[in-house]
Amino acid sequence: MDIYGVIGWPIKHSLSPAMHNAAFKALGINAEYKLFEVKPEDLEDFLLNRKDVVGFNITIPHKIKAREILQKKFHVVKNSPIPYTHYDKMSGAVNTVKRNGEDLEYCNTDPIGFNFALGDGLKFKTTGKKVLIIGCGGASRAVVADLTESGQYIRNIYIYDISKEAIDSAKKYYSNLENKIKFIYDAKEILELKNEIDLLVNASPVGMEEGDDRLAVPKDLLHKELYVFDLVYNRETRLFKEASALGSPVINGKGMLAAQGAFSFSLWTGKKAPVEIMRKALSSALK
Repeated sequence: MDIYGVIGWPIKHSLSPAMHNAAFKALGINAEYKLFEVKPEDLEDFLLNRKDVVGFNITIPHKIKAREILQKKFHVVKNSPIPYTHYDKMSGAVNTVKRNGEDLEYCNTDPIGFNFALGDGLKFKTTGKKVLIIGCGGASRAVVADLTESGQYIRNIYIYDISKEAIDSAKKYYSNLENKIKFIYDAKEILELKNEIDLLVNASPVGMEEGDDRLAVPKDLLHKELYVFDLVYNRETRLFKEASALGSPVINGKGMLAAQGAFSFSLWTGKKAPVEIMRKALSSALK
């Protein structure tokens, strides 16, 4: 039996085993997907020496550090129609690793997961559009990685975070894209974008915790023509509810979670992932 899994710290909350084990069962693959709790100080040892694990995902807080370790000796997935090299460079993170003997291939499937959900789930066309992203963390970088891919033709990206330090860090990281990406330091300026933006992406943790009924943006920013993608997947946030009440096109992060997992699955197995089965398993696990 082949062993796959996900590494993180902590990791017990992960829903990935439900998705992947359902997929293995559906396709008759003799494999199991497990949780691996890996402390930050043990990350390099796991990456280089756990040869019994033939494929694995990487989640918080290891995605950026794992890339720093892997790029010294290994390489991004080659010969793929998916622009993983661009995603690697623009996100600075890794979430999927495949072992080939002594070699390791790595990539980030979060951006293509976002891309799939954006088009397939939200039905949003990016050409010539303007986007506001709330948050400057890892999820935000995955979104930027997809939206700055050459085939997207996004006009402008605006990014806001409550932390000025986080904005400064992201601004430095994306210094070569200053003509496309604009950073917002004052929350009051967000409302000025009401008639400018076509898509709002919440890539912050606002609304993720039970009882957190904060709104990720000023309520007056919302209107029924504004597309809304809330990356929070474990509950319906206030943003999701307010946008739905206005009749806005809106989705949460479940589709992105399932899609990024499906692309990881296909990379490991060479088989087309049973996406609908993975989505149903995810929905059942969330309940």
